[in-house]
Amino acid sequence: MAELRLRQIALVARLALALVFLWHGLVPKILWLSVDELAMIAAHGPAVQALVPPATLAQFAGWAEVCLALLLVIRRWRWPLLLAGSVLLVLLVDVALFSPHLLLQAFNPLSTNLAALALCWVAWRAESAPAGETQPH
Repeated sequence: MAELRLRQIALVARLALALVFLWHGLVPKILWLSVDELAMIAAHGPAVQALVPPATLAQFAGWAEVCLALLLVIRRWRWPLLLAGSVLLVLLVDVALFSPHLLLQAFNPLSTNLAALALCWVAWRAESAPAGETQPH
């Protein structure tokens, strides 16, 4: 019974995390390129823009997020949870360094990334419980 509950918790956490990456990959980067996405890329300076046009970089990042979302729903692999957590931390530091004003907005990267990091942790813990282990009520 406890094992089934842990599997359900892990599944819900993975699906919610996958939806976060799917949405943030598709909507502001691929389907409707957000001005904020372009501004975050531009904040890295002209050297980055000279290497890759901001719109191209945003679309590449969007497709990478869509791929990560798909990897997260493949439950037999746990490494996408580590990848997702690492990406969330790196992107949060990136925003703090290059676009700190975004941290003051409603539904900002801080609240979104912390919630998504919590989902990574929940899925990881639910999937790593040894078989037969029961938690006290």
